[in-house]
Amino acid sequence: MKINRRLVLLVTAPLTVAVTFSALALAPATNQALQANRLADMVDVAAGAADLTHQLQRERAAATALVSDQGDSSAFQASSDATDKSIDAFKSRTGGLSEVPGSAQEALDRIDRFIDELPALRAQVRSGSTTISALAFGYRIVIADLNGYRDGIAQADGVDADIADRIRAAAALSEAAEHTAQQQITVMRAQAAGGFTAASQRTFDASRLGYTESTSVMFGLGPSEWRSWLERTLSGPKALESRKLEDRIGRTDTSKPIGVTPKEWQKASADRQTLLHQVEERIDDSVAATVDAERTRLLWTAGAEVALVLLTLVGVVLVAVRLGRVMIRRLRDLRNAAHEVAHTRLPAVMSELSQPGALSGATPEQVAERTGNPVETTSGDEIGEVGEAFNAVHHEAVRLAAEQARVHEQFAETLVRVARRGAQLTSVMVSELDTVQRDEADPERMKTLFALDHLAIRMERNTNNLLVLGGYGNARVRSADIGCSTVIVAAAQQIERFDRVSLGAIEAGIGIAARAVHDVAHILAELLDNATRFSPPDAQVGVAVWRLWDRAVVQIVDEGVGISADRRAVLNAGLREPKAGIGDVRSMGLHVVARLAARHGIVVELRDSSGPGTIAEVTLPKEVLAEVSEEPAPPAANGFESPRTVVTRRKQDTVRGRVGRPVGAGARAGAPTAPGTREEHEAPARTEVTDAPAPHPVHDEPASRIAGVSASGLPVRKRTAPQQWPAREKRAATEQRSGAGAPRPTPRRRDSRQVSDVLAAYAQGISRSTNPRGRPANNDDTERTKK
Repeated sequence: MKINRRLVLLVTAPLTVAVTFSALALAPATNQALQANRLADMVDVAAGAADLTHQLQRERAAATALVSDQGDSSAFQASSDATDKSIDAFKSRTGGLSEVPGSAQEALDRIDRFIDELPALRAQVRSGSTTISALAFGYRIVIADLNGYRDGIAQADGVDADIADRIRAAAALSEAAEHTAQQQITVMRAQAAGGFTAASQRTFDASRLGYTESTSVMFGLGPSEWRSWLERTLSGPKALESRKLEDRIGRTDTSKPIGVTPKEWQKASADRQTLLHQVEERIDDSVAATVDAERTRLLWTAGAEVALVLLTLVGVVLVAVRLGRVMIRRLRDLRNAAHEVAHTRLPAVMSELSQPGALSGATPEQVAERTGNPVETTSGDEIGEVGEAFNAVHHEAVRLAAEQARVHEQFAETLVRVARRGAQLTSVMVSELDTVQRDEADPERMKTLFALDHLAIRMERNTNNLLVLGGYGNARVRSADIGCSTVIVAAAQQIERFDRVSLGAIEAGIGIAARAVHDVAHILAELLDNATRFSPPDAQVGVAVWRLWDRAVVQIVDEGVGISADRRAVLNAGLREPKAGIGDVRSMGLHVVARLAARHGIVVELRDSSGPGTIAEVTLPKEVLAEVSEEPAPPAANGFESPRTVVTRRKQDTVRGRVGRPVGAGARAGAPTAPGTREEHEAPARTEVTDAPAPHPVHDEPASRIAGVSASGLPVRKRTAPQQWPAREKRAATEQRSGAGAPRPTPRRRDSRQVSDVLAAYAQGISRSTNPRGRPANNDDTERTKK
C-alpha cells in the first residue's frame, strides 16, 4: 500500500470518529429543529381545527333551529356551505403533516370518519328524522375530537414547556367556547320544549360552570395578555347583552316558560361565539408566532452548529491534505531520488569505477565527495533525516565501490605482473626447448620435447587469459591479414585434444584482419577447448565457416552432454555483457571470450543443436574480416580434415627435410615440426600464426648422412662429433634459425643422457599439475553444466 493511501487511512480514522461524535452532538439540536418544524405544522392544523370547530358549532345551532322549527333551511344550508369550506382548508393543512403524536393522530382519524358521515347527518336534519339530542351528540363528538387534537399536540416530544402551556391554554379557550355553544343548544331545546326540565337545568348550569373552569385554565396557562384580550373582547355591548340574557334564563325555574325569545337568544349567543372565536384566532396566531420563533431559533442554532462542525472538519481536512501533500511530495522526491540513484546514478558510478584507471589517482573519499549528494534536504524533520541518511548511504556505497575498484586495480596489476612473469618464464622454457630440440635426434626424446612444446603453448594461452582478465591484450601485432583456416588451425594447436578438431566447409576468401588475428584465434581456442573437454573422447568437433551478407559465421559443433536451457541463457547473457570483475576461476574462459568478443564487436552465442551437444556460433563483423587469396582446406573422406592429419603430414615432411638445417629449426619458423606422428605421442609442434601460410619445403636427405631407420620407419642421420662441425656451417645454421644477420653463439653440445635426465626432471614437475588420472587440471576451461 502506497504512502498516500496510508495517510488517507490515517486521517480518515480520526476524521470518521470526529464526524461521528459531531453527528451525535448535532443530533439533539437537529432533532429539536425538526420537531419545531413539525410542531409549526401541527399548530397551523390546530388553527384550522379551531375554525372548523366554530363552523360546526354554527351548523349545529342552525340544524337545531331547523329541527325545532325555530329556523329555516336556508340558514342551515349557508352554515353547511361554510363548514364545507372549513373542512377543505382543514384537510389541506393536515396533508402536510409528517409525524403526529398518538393521541392527536387518533383524533384526526375520528375527525376524518365524521367528515365522511356528515352528509348522512345533514340529510337527517333536512328530513327531520333525527332528534335534537342525537343531533347535538353527533356534533359534540367531532368537536371534542377537534379540541382533543389541539390538546394532543401539546404532548408531542420535544415541545418546549412554555409552548406546551400556550397550546393547552388555547385548547382551554376552545373548550370554553364549546361550553357556551352547548349552553346555546340547551336553551334552544328548552324553548322548544316550553321550559327547562330538571336535566336540562343541570346541563345549563354545567355549561356555565365548564366555561368558568376553562377560562380559568386559560388564564393560568396562558400569558397575562391573553386574559386581557379575552376580557376586553367580552366587555363590549354584544357580550354584555348575551350575559344578561344568560342570567335571565338561568333564573328561570323549571316547568316555566323562558322569558327570552328564540330569535333574541340565537342572535346574542351567536354574537358571543363570534367574539370568542376572534379571541381564539388571535391566540392561535400568537401560538403560531411563538412556535415559528422557536423553530427559527432552533434552525439557526442547528445550522450554526452544523456549519461550525463542517467548517472545523473542512479545516482539518484542508490542513491534513496540505500537510499530507507536502509530506507525500517530499517522500516522492526522496523515492525518485532513490530510484534514480539505484537505477541510474549508482550503476553509472559503478560502471565508471569498473573501468581500468577510473580512480585516476584519486582516493575513495575524494571519489565519493565528487559524486555529491543525490537528495537535497530542506528541513530537519524525520524525512530530512532520512534524506541525510540516504546521502550517507550513497556516499558510503560509492566509497566502498571506489575502494573495491582500487583493490580490483591492484589485483589486476598483480595479476598482470604474474602473467608477464609467467610469460617470461614460458619464453625462457621455450627457448631452452628449442635449444634441446636443435641438438636432439632421437625420435623418442623428440616426442617428449614436442609434448612439452605443446604444453608451453597451452601455458601461454593461460598466461594470455590472465592478461585479458587484467585488462590488457596480446602484445603481438600482425602486419598482414591471415586466412580464416590458418587462424582455426592455430587455435586448434592451443588446446589439449587438438586431434579431435575437424575442419568442415570453410568458404574461400575469408580472412581475419591483422589487428584481430590473435584475439580471434584466442576466442576460437577457448571454445574448441570447451567443446573437446565436454564431448565424448572419440567424437569429433566440427568447425565450419561461411559468409552471411557482410559478416562471417564460425560454427563449432560438438556432440557432448549439452547445456540446460537455463544455464545456456545465463552463459549467453555473460557472453553478451562481460563482467567487469575478474570472475570465477572455473569459468575463466567464458570471461576471456566475452571480453575479447566485446573488444572487436564479435557476437558469441551458445545454441542447442538438433541432437546431443552444443553449437557455439561466432559472428565476425565486417570490421574484423579481410579478403585474402586463400584456397579452402582439402576435405577428407567424410568432408572434414583434422588438424591432426595436417600436423602429422607437416611433421613427417620436416623430419625428411632435416638435412641441411639444424634440428628444431622448423619449430620456430612457423610450421609444425616433430620427429613422429600424432598417433605415436599425441603432441603437435607449436605453430604460430604468421603473416602468410608458412611453406613446408621437403629437402632430400643425402645418403652419406643417413645412419639408419628408426623403429617407426623414419630416417636417422649420422651423429657427428661437435669438433668435426665447421664453424662456418654452425654460423649459417644459426642465421637460418634466427633470420638475422648478427652472429649467434653456438649452443653447447649436450650428451643425450644429460638431456634425458633434464627432461625427466621437467616431466616430473609437470606431472604435479595434473590430476590423479594424469589429466591436466581444468582451471583454464570454460565451465559447462551437464544436463
